[in-house]
Amino acid sequence: MGQFLQIFQGFKIGAPGWFFMWLLLFAAVFMIALAIERIYYIVIRSNINAPKFMVDIRKLVVARKYKDALALCNKVQDKALPYVVRAALSRTQSQGNVDFRTVQNAVDEGTLEIIPKLQERTGYLAMIANVATLLGLMGTIYGLILAFNSVSAPGIDAAEKSRLLAAGISTAMNTTLVGLMVAVPAILVYNYVHNKTMRIIDEIDEHSVKLINLMTGNQ
Repeated sequence: MGQFLQIFQGFKIGAPGWFFMWLLLFAAVFMIALAIERIYYIVIRSNINAPKFMVDIRKLVVARKYKDALALCNKVQDKALPYVVRAALSRTQSQGNVDFRTVQNAVDEGTLEIIPKLQERTGYLAMIANVATLLGLMGTIYGLILAFNSVSAPGIDAAEKSRLLAAGISTAMNTTLVGLMVAVPAILVYNYVHNKTMRIIDEIDEHSVKLINLMTGNQ
């Protein structure tokens, strides 16, 4: 408990290395906000039980009930896969044409619209992890400089040198620890969100091809 209190002391204005500690704090706040937004958008808003959804869509498409299939997509239109499927069904219904080129173009258009939304801002999590690590390293170097300067400073008694040396080493260790405390969760969240995003994209690719083949008879 005392060690954590010592870390908190490093955030006081005027404390050795306080500038690096506050930069790391801002990075942590930004990382948490971005992680919450990306996890919500990918896991909750965009994700769907793709196999179950496509079973229902395929039944309606086989029966040529495009309006019912479109209505099913509209119920969950914020989801990524239904957004692409809806684009294909809407184009087919509006043009009354189910030829391969028409459906393929509609699917490509929907995919190109939804994928950037799935991937945007996720890369910032990896960037924050790298920046936090480097900020922690800069704080470490700064703390070591303070420690070495205290040892070589003239006209200071042994007790004061020991205090300054301990303060420098403490600054170095605290900034390193805080930097890693920001970087490690950022990397974990980045990989989790990235893997979820790639899974959704793979589902879009897989089921859109199957849908095109089903609608155009190219099974």
